[in-house]
Amino acid sequence: MKNKLMNKVFTSLALTAATTVSMAAHASELDASLTPEQQGLAISQASKDSDEGWQDMQGEMNMVLRNKQGQESVRAVRMSSLEVQGDGDKSLSVFDEPRDVKGTAFLSFSHAVGADEQWLYLPALKRVKRIASRNKSGPFMGSEFAYEDLSSFEVEKYTYKYVGTEACGELQCYVVENYPVDKNSGYTRRIAWIDTAELRAQKVDFYDRKNSLLKTLTYEGYKEYEGKHWRPDLMKMVNHQSGKSTDLAWSGYRFKTGLKDADFNKNTLKRAGR
Repeated sequence: MKNKLMNKVFTSLALTAATTVSMAAHASELDASLTPEQQGLAISQASKDSDEGWQDMQGEMNMVLRNKQGQESVRAVRMSSLEVQGDGDKSLSVFDEPRDVKGTAFLSFSHAVGADEQWLYLPALKRVKRIASRNKSGPFMGSEFAYEDLSSFEVEKYTYKYVGTEACGELQCYVVENYPVDKNSGYTRRIAWIDTAELRAQKVDFYDRKNSLLKTLTYEGYKEYEGKHWRPDLMKMVNHQSGKSTDLAWSGYRFKTGLKDADFNKNTLKRAGR
């Protein structure tokens, strides 16, 4: 009963604050009566709300892995996502190239509250491997993206603190610290730069369990789809500690293609990898 009450209080606060910031966002102003924690929550909620209604999405992606010496390897990936009302989104990624990873498929069920569910189909073994929550900080397919980085952003996964507003390239950005709720997270905090114009993530710094800067993710080449949904052409993750990096170059975004819940389960995971 206590948890239900707390959830209602949290939701009420989030919606009230989000409405305030949504109205003020284009003027790059925040309600001064809110605490930094409430402001951070409000910005994050408004950013999430601004992208609702995409239903489902498909696209192609080139994953470019780069070592410390600058040597590259490229992987071709097909990606599908399903928007889930009242919970986290579902996604399916299938590797088509090169030959050594062809047929590998990854299925992720994000959850707003509680641990995400993730599975990896390995064609060489012809079996599905479940990714344990305690291993979510591990690297995905040798990239600089961790398994937890591949979950959809859900407001309930973090607590927040608004730090300030500053220039980010040619834009102005809200700077918000995010503190993971999940004890199995590989991060103590994330710092997100969200532009005040369209409430899009422009950059995220990730701090490891020792609270040292580990990685930086930047978003480039945003384009608007369906008159509302902004997606980047390029996502660049740089590991400051290892010198490695991974680029995700996106193309062929398609929305509202008719995908259903039945297209995202362990059986479709096996079929997709064939």
